[in-house]
Amino acid sequence: MNIGLTGGIACGKSTVSAMLVSRGAILVDADQLARDVVEPGSPVLERVAAQFGQAVLHADGSLNRKKLGEIIFADTAARKQLENLLHPPIRSLMREQMETAEREHPQKLVVIDVPLLYESGLTSMFQEVMVVYVPREVQVERLMLRDGITEMAAQERLAAQISIEEKRGLADIVIDNSGTREETSRQVDQFWFRKGLS
Repeated sequence: MNIGLTGGIACGKSTVSAMLVSRGAILVDADQLARDVVEPGSPVLERVAAQFGQAVLHADGSLNRKKLGEIIFADTAARKQLENLLHPPIRSLMREQMETAEREHPQKLVVIDVPLLYESGLTSMFQEVMVVYVPREVQVERLMLRDGITEMAAQERLAAQISIEEKRGLADIVIDNSGTREETSRQVDQFWFRKGLS
């Protein structure tokens, strides 16, 4: 069985995915795959630098995420161009890892953590979608704290995604992560036992 795991920025997907893994799930992390496809010297990174300029590279040839973020969060067309470069290789790796995990461990839950699952139209890849939810004002606070950015910058980043309320409405399973870690863990337990995954 597989589920797609998503949410908004700073909603706590990593926390929930770690809880699922600690209970025995296998994780396929799209963010990690996104880092893998832009390793220094990779053809994908070369295409990104050709598209956005050498300023998006550090002196050592690695991707300057902060610089790239400044470009794409301020410009919808630039963000689309980046998605067109990155999404096909990431999806291909994601599908490959997901199928391998399901084949080798058919009795385990395979969790695919995909930040922009709804935005990328990927729901059909998964049996169910779990959304990690916190109210928008909590999202903004956590994002400012986590990334050391202004409220305006945080709002800009949130505006680049489908709203968390809309995602919550689309979800098969919702984990509300706005309370304590224990409260979140209890919801994960309830999901786990409801699915008979013990």
